[in-house]
Amino acid sequence: QVQLVESGGGLVQAGGSLRLDCSASGRTSGPYAMGWFRQVPGKEREYVAAISGSGSTTPYADGVKYRFTISREDAENTVHLQMNSLKPEDTAVYYCALGSVLSTSSKLYTYWGQGTQVTVFS
Repeated sequence: QVQLVESGGGLVQAGGSLRLDCSASGRTSGPYAMGWFRQVPGKEREYVAAISGSGSTTPYADGVKYRFTISREDAENTVHLQMNSLKPEDTAVYYCALGSVLSTSSKLYTYWGQGTQVTVFS
């Protein structure tokens, strides 16, 4: 079993920055991909970014490209999402996820965190 815990969400003014962290514990051996998704009430969970096991591949959703940066620290079993130039439409609950393959589909991730709220006000 793997446990994921997100942190770093909060309230920020438009144009500001936040960094989300996700710490993994448990059976995390082997290369694994990690992803960030977000969800607002009444809508489907939306892909944000992911990072491959090697850290060399990092596909981003079009709406966050060039504003968000995903990175990982394997020694700490942690993945980060640096969010800059935040917009009100970035407001959502952000979830981190862990899977065996890199994917933009939530269906291919096995483990999920509990989510952290990000609210961007104008």
